Amino acid sequence: MSLDLSDVTLTYPDGDTRLKALDRVSLTVPDGSVTAVVGPSGSGKSSLLAVAATLITPDSGTVTVDGTRTTGMSRRETAALRRQRIGIVFQQPSLLPSLTAAEQLQVMAGIDGRSPARARSRALTLLDAVGLAGQAHRRPHQLSGGQRQRVNIARALMNEPTVLLVDEPTSALDHTRGAAVLDLLTRLTHQQGTATLLVTHDRAYLTAVDRVVEVHDGRLGAPAADTAR
Repeated sequence: MSLDLSDVTLTYPDGDTRLKALDRVSLTVPDGSVTAVVGPSGSGKSSLLAVAATLITPDSGTVTVDGTRTTGMSRRETAALRRQRIGIVFQQPSLLPSLTAAEQLQVMAGIDGRSPARARSRALTLLDAVGLAGQAHRRPHQLSGGQRQRVNIARALMNEPTVLLVDEPTSALDHTRGAAVLDLLTRLTHQQGTATLLVTHDRAYLTAVDRVVEVHDGRLGAPAADTAR
């Protein structure tokens, strides 16, 4: 299993007490599958994603990424883990305005020390996989919102992560583009074998994912109706 959270509790300071953002959460995301976490604003979805991404250390419990238990790791070690094994699709693409679609991806490979030639080849392969083979030379202002989100997804896959974490990928898209992005994420997950965890408040696009679970007040409830591939 590429991503496993076991008995995770996370609290934040709240005056003289502490607010419980996650309450003994356990969740496993198998390789090659998409698990969607749904729930209202403030339910703990973002905290769950941040813990899975090793951006926040929980009060207790364990997070295991691709067989590596992150408990006790230093900041440098978790940064290396994220760079090498975790891809993150942020809610807003935040693409660099001066770079082409291909260059957005190549920057990620450069950070990881890959050769420019290999980086260029993989970038073009991924852009083809997300349906943007003919847009590699275009800059963000020349792309639609849906196309920018596709570049965002391809960029997250650039360093061949084993875990893919996705934050509200359809929030800025209309229904048709949102559905297309979720279908794309599911297809790429199955093809690339990543363990994909996405959080969303919108259930309208989730027919393609492999599993849906609900979070309320920091606790995972019984899975909602699982969906077949």
